[in-house]
Amino acid sequence: MLFNSLEYLIFLPVCFFIYWFVVQRHLKLQNVFILVISYVFYGWWDWRFLSLIAFSTLVDYTVGIYMEKTSSSSRRKRLLMISLIVNLGLLGFFKYYNFFVDSWVDAFAGFGIEMHRSTLSIILPVGISFYTFQTLSYTIDVYRKNLKASRDIVNFAAYVSFFPQLVAGPIERATNLLPQFSRKRIFNQEKAISGINLILWGLFQKVVIADSCATYVNTIFNNYENLNTASLALGAFYFAFQIYGDFAGYSNIAIGTARLFGFDLMRNFNYPYFSRNIAEFWRRWHISLSTWFRDYVYIPLGGSRGSRIYQLRNVLVIFLVSGFWHGANWTFVVWGGLHALFFIPILMTNNNRKNLDQVALDSRFPKVKEFFQMLVTFALVVIAWVFFRANTVREAFQYIKRLFLNLDFSIEYLKIERYSVEMLLIIFVFLCLEWFNRRQEHPFVGRWKWAKIVLIIVMLLTLGVYSDHQDFIYFQF
Repeated sequence: MLFNSLEYLIFLPVCFFIYWFVVQRHLKLQNVFILVISYVFYGWWDWRFLSLIAFSTLVDYTVGIYMEKTSSSSRRKRLLMISLIVNLGLLGFFKYYNFFVDSWVDAFAGFGIEMHRSTLSIILPVGISFYTFQTLSYTIDVYRKNLKASRDIVNFAAYVSFFPQLVAGPIERATNLLPQFSRKRIFNQEKAISGINLILWGLFQKVVIADSCATYVNTIFNNYENLNTASLALGAFYFAFQIYGDFAGYSNIAIGTARLFGFDLMRNFNYPYFSRNIAEFWRRWHISLSTWFRDYVYIPLGGSRGSRIYQLRNVLVIFLVSGFWHGANWTFVVWGGLHALFFIPILMTNNNRKNLDQVALDSRFPKVKEFFQMLVTFALVVIAWVFFRANTVREAFQYIKRLFLNLDFSIEYLKIERYSVEMLLIIFVFLCLEWFNRRQEHPFVGRWKWAKIVLIIVMLLTLGVYSDHQDFIYFQF
């Protein structure tokens, strides 16, 4: 079920009404209801894959209990390995099986050896990368004794399948979300209003920004061989805002929806395009994933401790794995590798822990140096996005080659519905809203709160009519 669909427009208020006016007095009943509607929400896409969520839930629930019962470190490690093998095994099979087979065949073909390509028609279950990492955070934290094992199967199953963030995050930690299912939840009007504001802002990011940009992005990337530098630059620029609006929009709708039901989810985006270097960008982009890799992969490897060689190894590992997490394609691996290359000079000069606060925190506009830093960082991110969007690594290199060598800056007419000037104006308005409200979670605060709400609603109603209603990009991950 899509957040920007008619079904969800009916589903959400009905569930909200039942949750607060029918089952409010009984915590257990509330959690059962959350579990049921979460399975309905996911099963709306394909009910057959509910068995995967249920299986993963039962395995990790059982592993957690037995892990807590034993004091034997070797047995605890074996139980953790069971969780890792089951969860990563399912993820590897459904997401990467065909990729590894095709890569193996192509590798031998490079040496003139032909091998039979026998791949399966495997459907990738929506959100498997997200709920797999969410359940793993539970077993790892229980193993580390940072969390008590859950003894309530309903609470644990509701935690794993919690519908607002089930499909595309944020990837919640068990230490934050799971205890909330054990606490009595009372309707809070202020929290509900903030949730509605986040949903509205998320819909604007998705429908007005991401879906509008997608029209241009699809046309330009599908015809990149025939376009000049100006058009290719616009294509990469628009994709940067398409993926940001798409994913940040989903996250804000998810966080806002969770608040309507009395839950607090972690923030997933913090105005990443105002970052002054790549290190800051990754502290602000897909925060739930970057902190997951930091805590469960990077730090156990040694983090930034040890010799420079080990530090460089850890950075390469974390970015390559992060890229591969996004999809079974070498384009994502190269995308991760590029960000590692961008990050390494910052690490080598010990600047990776700079810029921990918001840019221009005490002033209305950035300093010249800060503006230049943001511009360079954004340019690097945009170049890397070309690999993320391209179908193959070869296409990405060809796109970038034409971008820098086909130096024709004339404005080409693209046979699409909207004009680029209008789209650029919309992005400019979007950036202004974000910049002047960068200290806040969303723009609907301050003196001009209602004016901004009206503006957003008008843009949603007018541009939403012409929206192509694209699926969320991160559904494929």
